[in-house]
Amino acid sequence: MATYKDLGVGASKGSMKGSENKMPRMEDILNLPVQDPPYAEFSAAHLNWVKVDGGRQGGDDIALIPFSRVDDFVKGESNKVECPASFRIESRRKRSEGSVSKPRVDGYLEYTIYWCSYGPEDYRDCDSGIGDFPNNKPTSGKGSRPGRRHMMRGCLCHFTVKRLYTRPLLALIIFNQKNHVDKTGAPCHGSLDRDAIGTRAMYAPRISEELRQRIMSLLYIGVPLDNIIQHHTEEVERHGGPCNRDDFLTRNDVRNMERVIKQSTYELHLNDAVSVRIWVQRHQKCVFFFQDSPDTESFILGIQTEWQLQQMLRYGHNSSIAANSMFGLNKLKCPLCTLLVFDAYQNGIPVAWVISSSYASQDIHMWMGSLVERVRARDLNWRPTAFLIDDPSFEISVIRDIFQCRILLCLWRVRRVWIRNLLKKCCNFDVQREMFKHLGRILYCSRSGPNATDVVEEFMQVFVDQTAFLEYFKAFWLPRIDMWVSAMRTLPLANQEVLAAIESYHSRLKSKLLSDPPSRSWHRVDWLVHVLTTEFHSLCWFDQYAEESAFFRNMREQSFSMNSWRRALHISDDDVILDEEDLLFVKVISQSDRSHAYTIWNPGSEFSLCDCPWSRHGNVCKHIIKVGVLCRHRQVARPSLALQAYREILLSLLQNPPDDPIVLDHAMVHATRMQQDLKGLEELSSRGLLQPVIHLETNSNGAESFVPQVNAPFERFVKRSWALSPGSTQLDFGGRSSLAISSQALINNQMREVVQFLKVPQVSNERPIIGEHAVTGNGDVRHGIG
Repeated sequence: MATYKDLGVGASKGSMKGSENKMPRMEDILNLPVQDPPYAEFSAAHLNWVKVDGGRQGGDDIALIPFSRVDDFVKGESNKVECPASFRIESRRKRSEGSVSKPRVDGYLEYTIYWCSYGPEDYRDCDSGIGDFPNNKPTSGKGSRPGRRHMMRGCLCHFTVKRLYTRPLLALIIFNQKNHVDKTGAPCHGSLDRDAIGTRAMYAPRISEELRQRIMSLLYIGVPLDNIIQHHTEEVERHGGPCNRDDFLTRNDVRNMERVIKQSTYELHLNDAVSVRIWVQRHQKCVFFFQDSPDTESFILGIQTEWQLQQMLRYGHNSSIAANSMFGLNKLKCPLCTLLVFDAYQNGIPVAWVISSSYASQDIHMWMGSLVERVRARDLNWRPTAFLIDDPSFEISVIRDIFQCRILLCLWRVRRVWIRNLLKKCCNFDVQREMFKHLGRILYCSRSGPNATDVVEEFMQVFVDQTAFLEYFKAFWLPRIDMWVSAMRTLPLANQEVLAAIESYHSRLKSKLLSDPPSRSWHRVDWLVHVLTTEFHSLCWFDQYAEESAFFRNMREQSFSMNSWRRALHISDDDVILDEEDLLFVKVISQSDRSHAYTIWNPGSEFSLCDCPWSRHGNVCKHIIKVGVLCRHRQVARPSLALQAYREILLSLLQNPPDDPIVLDHAMVHATRMQQDLKGLEELSSRGLLQPVIHLETNSNGAESFVPQVNAPFERFVKRSWALSPGSTQLDFGGRSSLAISSQALINNQMREVVQFLKVPQVSNERPIIGEHAVTGNGDVRHGIG
């Protein structure tokens, strides 16, 4: 697929000077430069326009822009300071690909006319009998528009957008009338119109889409009308008085939106599939991928609203994205997958919803590719640092190829399922925590440790009397253990702070969708789409709005439960009672009842267990997170299982140094890159953006006793990497833990790439090329440096 750069995006104004002397002909349209102004919104003033000689567009100004930026152009034209407006779609036509055998050079797939909402009819002088009569047919060819006479001022400003048939990535903008004037050529609204001074005609005729979505969201979550008007009035006064149409919000505007909400329904057709297709047709801007479900294909619907896109651009760039997959697998008609980003307080923000009947690699590749293409159409430099998966059956190479980032494994789902089933099928709490501890050992079978099969057999022998859980384990998990263990060996792990954020979102989604008794609505996709895009979307938007603006805090506290990571911030170190000599368990004083203390067993581990109610439901509670952070800070707990895997990589690297100088050079490039990353972390720490790095001590009988005599810089690099382990990078309780998480993932994965490369048999004497693909020891295709 051609890129915008290949099509000439970003041509400067100087490149158009040659075309000013000679008017291009219709056949030269595709030779015009594609213009992509570097602004979130842009107008005609940001583009270079040319006139075409002959053809249907003869005499009109035209320009080529990326089709994905048409909405940005419409917004920019609507927000002109001297003449605010609102453009409506006057007419629209579409063609399907392949419907035209010999398309014209300006042939279209989509043809849309945008017209200023202050025209084309003119009702300013109807009462006095001067001007156009109400019964006259509008110049646009449309019939009369009842209820809009007060807005019509005869504005002739309009433009046409063609999505080109031969170049679907491009849009041809044809500006038929740039100025907001009536048929006499005089300004008819805005600050340039003297008759409009002091009236609403100075401003846009309708409230903006952003304000409409804000009011709709407030109504969906139950904010009273009076509170909405009062809040809006205070905002306008704070900004110095009304200056645009949004500032004139009335009770009637809000009541109209209330009426729309009450009249809305999810069941647009008795047939669920037809109902979904109707919804997709009405909300095309919110759909980034749609594949209907004929006999040969699976059903896939990808949803992303404009607000979600903005959050993905804001929090997903240079940060982590997590997948919460297979939600509602046993209850909904099609399971739901959510992509999450994390704000400064580790709140999971949904940035895309995918409803699919299949999660095969080819299906994932299609919708993920469309999503990334949509995001990078807004920001070509957008790139995440890590993608977190909760299901090892996902095709790792597909995700890595699309997002071009590292892949981390999340254990929150398996951890949650195991605890919940232990609580159901085992009555003794002491037995529960011991079984949970042994289950953790199964997942973390290292290469040098016991075989996974042996650990499973030991587990089943030790707890042979727990027949109910063992039957469940044999039926559902025994066939999947090898897959999970393999993933644990090849992928770095996300830590508990991320797990808590994903769990918090999962619990909230479940309470919104599946808290009521079973309903026939669960078996309809249109119901799921409706709830997600209205009530639940409004709830997520409201959380962010209340957090950033400090408004409606009381309502937010009632509707929003902070995640465990943020709750852990409020626990003082003095409330944690631990014995550094005996860490079988740790006690944490309750924040609500100071006379009570909760007990955490196996502290510092990913498989810690607390006796508080939240943990007893299978969640990572605030007490577990607080104890884990404190243990890492004091270096008193046994190394986490993720840290053990990290040390295993370093030991393998130390014990198997490269002999081939070419291989050593390649490894040194990896090592140098990692050193630069570590220096970057230290610079951040020196500026107070990270807590100081704590270097681990090694005794004379420790790691240095078996370090082989290898290349000196290589040895120094390994020793330094040993000193800065994931466990010693502290969680910043100022709200910047995502940076530490991303850095840990970066270090883990780069070390793993070094070790994997050293295990690749070198069958060629050619020098490796940095940046080329390399095949690792397990057959996975990995990208080179950079």
